[in-house]
Amino acid sequence: MNATARFVACSTAWLVLAAPAATWAAASAAAPNIVFIIADDLGWADVAFHGGNAPTPHLDRLAREGLELGQHYVAPVCSPTRTGLMTGRCWSRFGVTNPQNERALPWDTVTLPRILKSAGYETCLTGKWHLGSLPEQGPNHFGFDHSYGSLAGGVSPYSHKYKKGRFVETWHRNEKLIGETGYVTDLIAAEAVRWIEARGAAPFFLYVPFTAVHLPIKEPDAWVGRVPASIQGDVARHYAASVMHLDDCVGRILAALEKAGRRENTLVVFTSDNGGSTVENNDPAYPDDHCPSGKLTGNNAPWRGQKGDLYEGGTRVPTLVSWPGRARPGKVQTPVHITDWLPTFAALTGYKSDRDLKWDGASILSVLTTHTPLPDRPLYSVAPGWRSRALRHGSWKLIVFGDGANRKPELYDLAADPQEKNNHAVSQPERLRQMQAMLERAAARDRDAVAKD
Repeated sequence: MNATARFVACSTAWLVLAAPAATWAAASAAAPNIVFIIADDLGWADVAFHGGNAPTPHLDRLAREGLELGQHYVAPVCSPTRTGLMTGRCWSRFGVTNPQNERALPWDTVTLPRILKSAGYETCLTGKWHLGSLPEQGPNHFGFDHSYGSLAGGVSPYSHKYKKGRFVETWHRNEKLIGETGYVTDLIAAEAVRWIEARGAAPFFLYVPFTAVHLPIKEPDAWVGRVPASIQGDVARHYAASVMHLDDCVGRILAALEKAGRRENTLVVFTSDNGGSTVENNDPAYPDDHCPSGKLTGNNAPWRGQKGDLYEGGTRVPTLVSWPGRARPGKVQTPVHITDWLPTFAALTGYKSDRDLKWDGASILSVLTTHTPLPDRPLYSVAPGWRSRALRHGSWKLIVFGDGANRKPELYDLAADPQEKNNHAVSQPERLRQMQAMLERAAARDRDAVAKD
């Protein structure tokens, strides 16, 4: 698509957003600021409030004083989760199932930041984009006023470089490649703090997708020195330090909101893009930052599976919400999904589209404010490389591996068996049939919005 065509496409999307401007202007007068923080590859039990061995005092406080979503689901890997957040649609609608450097979204996609900008919000991304790794495919092309960090995926911690090859140079500010010194987690947090400090009266959306605790990990000595002595092993200690460092940076962002007098009217969400990983830390695909060698120690206990899997360990992640005076504190077990956030934030602004945006998600405002459970609904998911699909409905979850004659179904009752040990595919033939029919209906919409050049 040439520059003129791209401008027309994006302008068309903006007109769709801008139609009911008067309604949104009224709504935005009391609209909350939104800070959405995503950790990278953080496992369910990597955090202290789920029994993790690394101290996470700032997240523990959010869990204690705020709302925990005990069944918050994401994709099993990173780019798909980010696609779901930005669009309110399952990643497979866009043909996205793997971490990818190709542009994920059509130019005219009605994204979360575009919706919020139309309601008077200022928008910022500081951290990892990974929905198009060339500068001309970056966040500023999809609704962000300001962007900073990695256009691609996780980076080496000190050189801030991505995997060797076309996208190795990836660190940028507003889609202009730059070189900076400093530790990656600190740089992302510092940019977020500076952006908060520079805000005026307008509501804002700050999206902070950290690269911690994604490989390759090599923490500063000062952070490794704070790790409890009970944690042994080089990679294990650096991993724990990365979790602690991430927690500290979340605390810095919260402190900046307090200092700016914006905390009381800010909705803060903390989550992870997928479950924890146990692959080799010192991946030779990255430029060498002399990171320790050995397996990562991502902990998804008590759930089965890890990053890349459709089992709970790959897709059920620690998620906290803090919205003083609005989000009711406590813990809810209503199943919610990464695609729910765009409809939820759209509802906060009174946004109405003049066309069907085909959202898979739904507003969860009632869950946040009154703990009202949502009606049972199908939650659909696709694994990397289309190798498996899953659908949850009520307490039941179906995972289908393979295609055609090679299909292998697994059926679990998560209410009785959240660790997915007992496969009921044989003992529950009628339920299996019903679940398979729901999955096929959901899968029929796959690839209906694939990005084209």
